Amino acid sequence: MMKRPPREKVEALRQELFTRIDAGTISIGEATRLMRKTIGMNRKDYAEKILKISHDALQDVETGKGNPTLKTLKIIGKPFGLEISFVRKKTGNKAQGELRISQS
Repeated sequence: MMKRPPREKVEALRQELFTRIDAGTISIGEATRLMRKTIGMNRKDYAEKILKISHDALQDVETGKGNPTLKTLKIIGKPFGLEISFVRKKTGNKAQGELRISQS
């Protein structure tokens, strides 16, 4: 198990997570890894003790491999008050649809 970061570091990591989510500059894998590191847990413990999913499922999401279900993505976002939703993302003059995490 990793050592939990000091309170100031936890708050800074949470703020970074939410800022990057709001800006659309973080992937689901990166966000998942940042959530886990904010809590200070290794992948196995976080998957099994907090999320109640397999280590392999969490690893696949963090590394951008595999094809997680919506159920798995909802489980991953729940400890941080996040949900999965469709949002429109502007790139230049065009708006594109994408699936991403958002705050509840």
